[in-house]
Amino acid sequence: MSPVRPGDPSTPRRAGRRRVGGSAGQAAVEVALVLPLLVLVLLLVVQTAFVVRDQVLVVHAAREAARAAAVDPSAGAARRAALAAASLHPTRLVVRVTPAAAGRQVAVTVSYRSPTITPMIGPLLPDVLLGGRASMRREF
Repeated sequence: MSPVRPGDPSTPRRAGRRRVGGSAGQAAVEVALVLPLLVLVLLLVVQTAFVVRDQVLVVHAAREAARAAAVDPSAGAARRAALAAASLHPTRLVVRVTPAAAGRQVAVTVSYRSPTITPMIGPLLPDVLLGGRASMRREF
């Protein structure tokens, strides 16, 4: 019978032998501590994306409202055009038209309160006030 050598590949290994030290438990604790922070950052990024989307919609609504104000003399034409152009909540949308004479620039300013609706982030942040402005030459 030959002696057993520790580095010999022909030596059978014992099953279930583990290193004593608890490094697996330490990794689990680190994940448990870092995971809520990562989720919070992810929700903040999602809320930022919602606000950026609303800003793009506000600028588009301002353009459409300016076009409507340039071709239609009625008082509510700009607001109707802004609401039809973008899927913004009507109670949070304010449209201001600066009238002009024929051949001059009519200016439209659109303001919108973008809600913070993301879970855990929404209650921490106030609604964001967004704005857009556009002007077009009056055609009538």
